[in-house]
Amino acid sequence: MFYREAGDFKTSYVDDNQTFPIKFDRYRYYVVLFIAFAIIPFLLNDYWVNAVFMPFLIYAIAAIGLNILVGYCGQVSLGTGGFMAVGAYSCYKFMTGVDIWWGGELLFRLPEFNIFFSVLMGGVMTALVGLLFGLPSLRIKGFYLAVATLAAQFFLVWLFNRVSWFYNYSASGQISAPERTLLGVAISGPSAPAWAMYLFCLVFLAVSAIIARNLTRGSFGRKWMAIRDMDIAAEIIGVDPLRAKLSAFGVSSFFVGISGALFFAVYLGAVEVGEVFGIQKSFLVLFMVIIGGLGSIFGSFAGAAFLVLLPVFLKNFLVGGLGWPTDLAAHLEFMIVGALIIIFLIAEPHGLAQLWRVTKEKLRLWPFPH
Repeated sequence: MFYREAGDFKTSYVDDNQTFPIKFDRYRYYVVLFIAFAIIPFLLNDYWVNAVFMPFLIYAIAAIGLNILVGYCGQVSLGTGGFMAVGAYSCYKFMTGVDIWWGGELLFRLPEFNIFFSVLMGGVMTALVGLLFGLPSLRIKGFYLAVATLAAQFFLVWLFNRVSWFYNYSASGQISAPERTLLGVAISGPSAPAWAMYLFCLVFLAVSAIIARNLTRGSFGRKWMAIRDMDIAAEIIGVDPLRAKLSAFGVSSFFVGISGALFFAVYLGAVEVGEVFGIQKSFLVLFMVIIGGLGSIFGSFAGAAFLVLLPVFLKNFLVGGLGWPTDLAAHLEFMIVGALIIIFLIAEPHGLAQLWRVTKEKLRLWPFPH
């Protein structure tokens, strides 16, 4: 009875086209933001930050980026891990200073950026790389495009392993985030407080979600969905496939690069590209999009939350509560995720987001059957 449109009168097109046309949805949105920004930081400890909140915030940004490309534009991508690595290594270079050598001489050196602009520049550099690897999408699609992006995944991992300039000629080949502060508070490094890391990632997630939501509801989103539904018909009615596909690759890679930069600089602090940003990372983010729901910003949040909370639940309930072996719980996790992917692809391709939409529709119609 409480979830109704009765009394929500629209007197302009702006009111009718707002993101949350029902007052209850808007109030719930404000309440969630208030809890996330004003209450949770005071209740956090290191376990909750490292096990739940930080992975959820970072993976949600990556899922939003991949969902723009796969869910809204219909372009298959298996190179998310490689693009996250581009964001991480770009962030590292901007945090430590970019030096350009030629013929054994130093041409120029950029000064060290602060943590905020380093993460942002990581997204910008990843967007440029995404535009480059998005060029094959103009000629190929489907399985062939998936293979092309998979090749990008392996090439980028190989590049960061082989070219020592990217990891500042370190003997171990590993990059480590230096301690950086923002407004006098440590954000990266071992002394960074849990609430500061959480709020830093939360700001990026909130801004990314707002930008993605507005892009998908505007002209860019309509062009992406036209290309996704039928690219030939979209081209006939005036949609430029070059701009539409490349813009999707660029925007998607930007968000994925930001998630990779946060994953390295704020969450882990030190990474080795083959272990952290391998092909398993690409599949993990893709599974989040499939389970959460293709073509839905909320689905990106739902998929990230599900795949972050599932191993935590299994570890605490099965291993800690029932005493199961750790390897058995890990295998059960793979079985559950695999079964859910098959079920969602067959029975509900729009994932958890569609189940949430159906639930809201039933609340709006209750107690009437139709």
